[in-house]
Amino acid sequence: MRNIYLLLFTTLFIISCNRNKNLQTAEDIEKAKQDSIEQVRKEQEEAAKKKPITAADIKLEKELKYDKYTLEDQYAYNDTFRVFQWDKIKEKLAYIENFQREHNQYGLVSNYKNKHGEAPTVANFKRNAYKRVSDTLGTERYQSAPLYQINETKLPSIYGRDGSLVKLLSSDTLDMVRVKGLTNFEGEWDIPKRYVKALGDTLSFKHIVVVDVTNQNICALDHVDDTWYVRSMNKATTGKHNPPYAMETPVGMFLVQEQKPKMYYYKDGTTSIEGFAPWASRFTNGAYIHGIPVNNPKGQIIETSWSLGTTPRSHMCVRNASSHSKFIYDWVKPYSSLVIVID
Repeated sequence: MRNIYLLLFTTLFIISCNRNKNLQTAEDIEKAKQDSIEQVRKEQEEAAKKKPITAADIKLEKELKYDKYTLEDQYAYNDTFRVFQWDKIKEKLAYIENFQREHNQYGLVSNYKNKHGEAPTVANFKRNAYKRVSDTLGTERYQSAPLYQINETKLPSIYGRDGSLVKLLSSDTLDMVRVKGLTNFEGEWDIPKRYVKALGDTLSFKHIVVVDVTNQNICALDHVDDTWYVRSMNKATTGKHNPPYAMETPVGMFLVQEQKPKMYYYKDGTTSIEGFAPWASRFTNGAYIHGIPVNNPKGQIIETSWSLGTTPRSHMCVRNASSHSKFIYDWVKPYSSLVIVID
């Protein structure tokens, strides 16, 4: 009898072990399946991060924070119409998102009013319509920085426009700093350190102003989570070609550098203050986004003008309704907001 009980116990033990083994095997299979799914998900996420963002990936929604004088996507102008070039704007936003995915030590090319010294003459130069020296790409020497071929120290090849954003590739304690152009010029260059302002590696460009010199309009956008929100859509008046004083607003991508509640300006050809423009945000050289000019240094701010959104008539600057320029003034932040000028 005792042997029968022992056999029965042994049989039950073996059955129990086999059952546990089968259960364990099922759990292992399920766990391996989940681990495999998680691994695939992570690989897909990593692949998505490496894949360049395109204009088609940009999410754009309208949620205005400034709603005066708002324009439609397409609006009448004389006997034709004008538009906001959203496809082109999306391309620029995708470019911004892509370079921000890298680890960048940012720098700013700076030489407003030649405050860091007049740049040396490039090896190949020409005189532009304003009788000033420019490189073969059309960038003026005045208020720009010299860009040298790597390890070249004699003559610069091209100029880097004031307000351009770069990636620092070497220490800014060296006499010549190695940079990679992020906006307005491409490639790697050496530049004297006095022309570069180091900005660190924590910048996040979320506030963007886009100026369209063809359609004479302006819009403000900011980035929240995965969406770009349109905050304003208004008329603007950009710089005209009228040598030797008035210049076109340059096409490109620039960093907002400084702001003035009143930007005083001289009468052409003199050093006499003629008036002021309110709520001015400077982005390159002497180009500001500002309100309606007041031709009286002690005059009152003017809200709007019939000339907004018509034809270029400014001295490189971008005119807006004064309340819109105040909105921009309060909304953008120097050294962390970008102005994009498209044609």
